[in-house]
Order: sequence, then C-alpha cells, then structure tokens
Amino acid sequence: MGYRILLIDDEQDILEFVKYNLERDGYEVFTASDGAEGLQKALAVKPHLILLDMMMPVLDGIETCKAIRNSPSLQNVMVVFLSAVGSEESQLGGYGAGADDYINKPIKMNILRSRVQAILKRIELPAPTDDISIDTEHYEVRRGSETFVLPRKEFALLQLLCSQPGKLFTREEIYSRIWGDKVVVGDRTIDVHIRKLRQKIGDERIVTVKGMGYKFEPAPAYKNDDKQQNTI
Repeated sequence: MGYRILLIDDEQDILEFVKYNLERDGYEVFTASDGAEGLQKALAVKPHLILLDMMMPVLDGIETCKAIRNSPSLQNVMVVFLSAVGSEESQLGGYGAGADDYINKPIKMNILRSRVQAILKRIELPAPTDDISIDTEHYEVRRGSETFVLPRKEFALLQLLCSQPGKLFTREEIYSRIWGDKVVVGDRTIDVHIRKLRQKIGDERIVTVKGMGYKFEPAPAYKNDDKQQNTI
C-alpha cells in the first residue's frame, strides 16, 4: 500500500497538474474543488496528507483545516496549505488552524514534491496486507481480501514453497516431496502447476531459478521513485 494524498483547490488546472505529477511519483491522489467537498472526501478515503488551498468557496482553507483537526478520524492527517497569499499574517493563520506546512503559489513542482516527500517520511506505512496465508484445514489460500480454494497438489506445492520464503527448492526435491519417489510424472508437471499458481496469487511471488527450480519471495516493499517536473 502507498501513500494517499488529497488535493483540495478550486482551480481545475492546479488540480489536474498537481495530481498528474504526484501520481507519477507513485502516490494515490484524490481531488476536491472546495472545502466542504474536501472534508467529505477526507473522511471517506482517510489520506495521509492533505494539500489545501487557502482561498476557496463554500468552506475556505482555514475552516476546512479546523474541521479536519476536530475530526477524531483525521487528527493524524498531515495538512499543508497552498496559498497565493504569502504574508506572515496568512501563514500564522494557517499554522494556527493546525497546518503542518505552508507553501506559496505559484507552485514550483520540484519544491512541492520535495516537501511532500519530507512530510511523508514522518509517516510509517502499515505492514503490507496482501501477504499470503494458508489454511491447511480447508485448503484455502488468502491474499489480502481474496480467497482461493486450490486443488490438493497445487496447495501442497504452494505450502512447500511458502514454508521457507527465499529458499530455492530444486525440481527433484519438489517431485520427491509432492508426488513421492514411487510416482512417475511428466517433465512438465511442475511447470503446469506453477503456472496455475501464478495465475491465482501473482507472478511476482513465485520465482523461477533457471535450470534449478523455484522459490517463493516475500511481499515486495513499497517504492517511491524520484522524478522531475516543473511549475504552475
């Protein structure tokens, strides 16, 4: 799971520009065009960071920020003001409402990206929830919210690979432990079962070591690649 960012601004071009650039950095970005809509969306998506315009219709930035801070489910959300008003009084008003940072418009995207990265480093993401668990009683495999009922041989093969994540199991060892030494099976039997497992649980989890065998890799860590952009 990655970081979720909510952008609240009444200027459509800013919404589109900032959303496009932050999504290229790997963030999940939501948008709203006024404070009231932004507050409803914040309660729905629970973002890690809110980028909030100061001057907006319906509910301005200061009132929106205060409402965010008064909401028990949003009290830990980071809030950064984006404002064309750069006076000391305006900035103090933003911090007084509960903001964590204040960025002046026009937005320089490289500066915004840098500040976003710095702020999100303070937030620890929860452990991945898509890791695989095995129910030996019901021959079920769960990955995140999905549940798979596997045939016995597929189940036994996955259970073997998952028993020691990262360990290479040779083809000979797999044949011996899953089918037994006295059972004759075709050379492609393992490959067929591996292909079916990959279709169900994801290609990235079962790794082929060419000429040797297979191994099961733990869930990949979240990555946030760095990219360049410009100004609006």
